[in-house]
This record gives sequence, C-alpha cells and structure tokens, in this order.
Amino acid sequence: MAKVKGAVVVDIEKCKGCGICIDDCPTDTLAFERAVNGKGYHYAYMKAPELCIGCSNCAISCPDTVITVYRVKPERKKTS
Repeated sequence: MAKVKGAVVVDIEKCKGCGICIDDCPTDTLAFERAVNGKGYHYAYMKAPELCIGCSNCAISCPDTVITVYRVKPERKKTS
C-alpha cells in the first residue's frame, strides 16, 4: 500500500496563532512561524512537509477554518 503524502495550506492573514492545529498534528509537521501576519499573530506553517500524511486533523480542529489539506498518492515505481 502506497503512503499518502499531504500538504497543508494556511491562510496566513486569517490565522490567529491559537496553536490547536499544531497540538493536533500526529506527525509534528506544523509549527509557529517566527514572522507575524498583518494582525501581529505568529501563524502556523509546515516546518516538516515531508512528514505530512494528509490526515486533516489540523483542518478539522482549526476554530477559524483557515487550513486546507491536500492529499496526493505517490506514483508507484514500475518494475521491469
């Protein structure tokens, strides 16, 4: 069975930096960015994108619904 890879997209300007998504990530993919958005909040970002499994826990738990998760099933290598 092929592993699913995920990608998390955070609407930076709407993120309030509550950290719920970071706490709910089972693979420790997310963290707070050192920079701040226009409202002065440290926003979430993918610190380790290679670890994301596309589980959507972060998007489900986000109280402001500013997270979108994409899933991609990697192509299988062809064997001759």
